[in-house]
Amino acid sequence: MVRQIVVEGFDNCMRTTEENKNSNVYILFSSSKVNGKSWCPDCVVAEPIVEECISKKSDDTVFIFCGVGDREFWKNASNPFRTDSRLKLKSVPTLLKWGKPKRLEENQCADKELVAMLLEED
Repeated sequence: MVRQIVVEGFDNCMRTTEENKNSNVYILFSSSKVNGKSWCPDCVVAEPIVEECISKKSDDTVFIFCGVGDREFWKNASNPFRTDSRLKLKSVPTLLKWGKPKRLEENQCADKELVAMLLEED
């Protein structure tokens, strides 16, 4: 059973990963939405593909959709998503399994085969 959680910001994301540390946790880092619209065109393309693939998982999985803030905040090189040693994000969208080194970035997140492969790995 996949449980989907939407969070906004670094602190909320870290708290949610800690609360779910005994589950398989996947996180999609994406642009935050203003009036339901994303500022990142790559995120707009990737989000439905990732959501479709994650919905097919049947194990105990937690899927966190994390908004990284507005464009100005994201572009700041010192924002915590970029500087935190557990994340070191370079781009959005980024999909990763929490605690594992493999990740998909930018247009890779829009490739259904790559997303499915990442979600199948242990």
